Amino acid sequence: MILASVGLLFLSAVFAVLNLQKVSGLRSEIGQSEAARRSGEQQRAAREKQLKEREAAVAAATAKFGDTQNNVVTREAELAKLQAEKNDLQTKLRANETEIADLRKRIEEPEKKPVAGNAPSASAADLQAQLDDAKKQLDAAEREKILLSDKMKVTTEKSTQIETERKHRPAPAVNNAGIRGTVLAVNQAYNFVVLSLGARQGVEANSEMLVLRGGSFIGKIRISSVEPATAIGDIITSSLARGVQVQPGDTVVYAGNNS
Repeated sequence: MILASVGLLFLSAVFAVLNLQKVSGLRSEIGQSEAARRSGEQQRAAREKQLKEREAAVAAATAKFGDTQNNVVTREAELAKLQAEKNDLQTKLRANETEIADLRKRIEEPEKKPVAGNAPSASAADLQAQLDDAKKQLDAAEREKILLSDKMKVTTEKSTQIETERKHRPAPAVNNAGIRGTVLAVNQAYNFVVLSLGARQGVEANSEMLVLRGGSFIGKIRISSVEPATAIGDIITSSLARGVQVQPGDTVVYAGNNS
């Protein structure tokens, strides 16, 4: 009986130890699962935060490009207005120069042909009055010519400035090598670019474009979203040489669709 009791006590102790080990193992598994869950939630929250920040950055870049486009439209309208004003000033200046020439002729003719001594004094007085009036008109016309010339100079300078800006503005170019465009903006924090071409030029989402600088290949981008006239592309960092970064003004060439 004593041996049986001792055996039972031993078995009970063994079962108790096993149960403790099992509970400890379960608690450890629960702890690991909880840690994994928290880690997963943190990673998900971090991805969501990064996605929101990227979306905000894309929206900001797109808005900046929209502002640039609006500015281009405004400058084009201003240029058209300046050109119309310039044409109007040229017309007025030519008319003014013709008027000055006529007035000088009117003044010079009486001075070359003095009034005869037997002519009535009233006629001489009238002629002198006409001559004085013509001189006043000439003086006013010459002042107007100076004002018109100054306005013409200012208008020409503004027009030339806008024309120069337009010539140096990045613009997409198309040739037989394929669709080409320009990098308008770069966000280094989230590795994406804004391009000067979009759906109207045949760009498709998930397609790749080669990035060139001075005719030399420097890397690739993959199109993530497409608008009618612009596109957003992710920089494929593995395609860039060490120390090289995509910059505004770089050329992009359509490479194809990888979908």
